[in-house]
Amino acid sequence: MTALWTLSLLLSASLLGCLAETSPDGSPLPHNLPPSLGTNSSDGSLSVDLPMALRVFSMDYHHVQAPFEIVLWIMLASLAKLGFHWSGRVPAVVPESCVLIMVGLLVGGVIYGVRHSAPPTLSADAFFLFLLPPIVLDAGYFLPGRLFFENLGTILWYAVLGTLWNVLGIGLSLYGVCLLAQSSLGDVSLLHCLLFGSLIAAVDPVAVLSVFQEMQVNEQLHILVFGESLLNDAVTVVLYKLFESFLRLPSVSGLDVLLGGCRVVVVGIGGLCVGLFFGLLAALTSRFTSRAQVIAPLFVFLYSYLSYLTSEMLHLSGIMAIVTCAATMKQYVEANVSERSNTSIQYFLKMWSSVSETLIFIFLGVSTIQDIHMWSWPFVCSTLLLCLIWRATGVLLLTAFVNKLRRNAVTFRDQFIIAYGGLRGAICFSLVFLIDDFPKKRLFITTTIVVILFTVFVQGMTIKPLVELLYVKRKKRALPTLSEEIHSRVRDYRNHS
Repeated sequence: MTALWTLSLLLSASLLGCLAETSPDGSPLPHNLPPSLGTNSSDGSLSVDLPMALRVFSMDYHHVQAPFEIVLWIMLASLAKLGFHWSGRVPAVVPESCVLIMVGLLVGGVIYGVRHSAPPTLSADAFFLFLLPPIVLDAGYFLPGRLFFENLGTILWYAVLGTLWNVLGIGLSLYGVCLLAQSSLGDVSLLHCLLFGSLIAAVDPVAVLSVFQEMQVNEQLHILVFGESLLNDAVTVVLYKLFESFLRLPSVSGLDVLLGGCRVVVVGIGGLCVGLFFGLLAALTSRFTSRAQVIAPLFVFLYSYLSYLTSEMLHLSGIMAIVTCAATMKQYVEANVSERSNTSIQYFLKMWSSVSETLIFIFLGVSTIQDIHMWSWPFVCSTLLLCLIWRATGVLLLTAFVNKLRRNAVTFRDQFIIAYGGLRGAICFSLVFLIDDFPKKRLFITTTIVVILFTVFVQGMTIKPLVELLYVKRKKRALPTLSEEIHSRVRDYRNHS
């Protein structure tokens, strides 16, 4: 374990060396050269007189800089995760996400100390176009269909009405805080507060999945929390873009609000239709892969990613599209392709999503080390408190109504875990950087980082003891039936023969 962490730190040191060898624009920095190889021109620039003899050894880092640093980041993230799982009792006490963020904070601090400038940040495009889709695809493909659709009404109730409750409650309450603190927060408008409320209400599926999968809670509680966090993001991103468009208008009329509501519905249903189309197309294509099984898994990834990119291109919900596509094609693809192709699909999805999840948490820590922070005790403390209050009241009120219609009521213990499990993560972190510049943007960024660190570290580390303290039902581990055992042994025999 010590060797793994040592190798991880050495890798980060080599990464820092690579970063230190380049200028801010990515070009290599000139080194001190012997007088015979370098001369200074009249304008102060450095000219190099290269010998005409053939070189035995040379180095051109700039040529491979981008892929080389990407591989180093992935290697650092993988070694950090490997070290976490070999670290004795640490996984039983500290969630994996917390350790990865701490590694990111350490790396970001070292980079800041070496370069004396802010380390690289996790850009919104990199997150939404490359890191988020694999995680959502993995979640959608392995979605327990029967359990999900049995609880779909409750999940939509939490994801849609619960998100609106949180966004409006947090946004309006923060605007009241700004009115009370006119001297320091007087330049924050109502629309800015609603915009911030829309992004800070985003329950992050990456953080939720990483914590709840370790706890092995009962199936109903897991699907409610997981389903809500998955669909919650689609709603919050749509609301964020809606308030962002309101801010760019000279004035907001009642017609604009009505059209905005229609836009929310169109974006959600549109993403659903796009995902359904590509899912059925993938299912149809998989029927003709019997003579080329080696490329069968490729269609799963391509059609899913195409559904996400097409929805983003049409300004629809990419998250809804890729989840619908994955859930639609899974049953058909599994029946149409070989067992080995199914195994390849499953392992590649898990590996892809695990690498993306690890990179997200490390970059969250790295991106926290910035020069752009602005602090306001009333705003930061109020945001933390309001996030907890509005989520708790929303869960209690919505569950009180939905329990009248459910056959299996959601217990008070499960309600507490649902409310307490509202972890924030990279979704709100990426959205806050997309806000158009205004005087208090830096305050929004700082507050978002504080909320993320509080929910991931405090709530993420204490939720497991609370589950044990409240005796929340755990996941049942049923023994395989006789037919399942026979099928498994026959399959193993065929694989070894």
